Amino acid sequence: MQTSTTETIAGEEIAETLGTVRGNTVRARNVGRDFTQSLRNLIGGEMKAYTELLSDSREQAEERMVEEAEEMGADAVVGMRFETSEIAGTGAEMLAYGTAVTLE
Repeated sequence: MQTSTTETIAGEEIAETLGTVRGNTVRARNVGRDFTQSLRNLIGGEMKAYTELLSDSREQAEERMVEEAEEMGADAVVGMRFETSEIAGTGAEMLAYGTAVTLE
């Protein structure tokens, strides 16, 4: 399954637009991770535990979006985007969305 942040797939013609597809995940931080990352915040540098958490969340959200597109019979997803939002101050939602299309 091809995905693109652009409205087209290079070298391909879109035959049909099937509709919006999305995938999301909500992840909670853990207390131990928050403590170690708050120490990192004091001395500076990358917060690797949070980087990994967000990276895993993006991958899972994108996988779920692609699964929904495949169920619709899509060949590709165009106009793909990510959004994130905080939930209750302790978690975050990662949302992947785009337009499922078939290609000629």
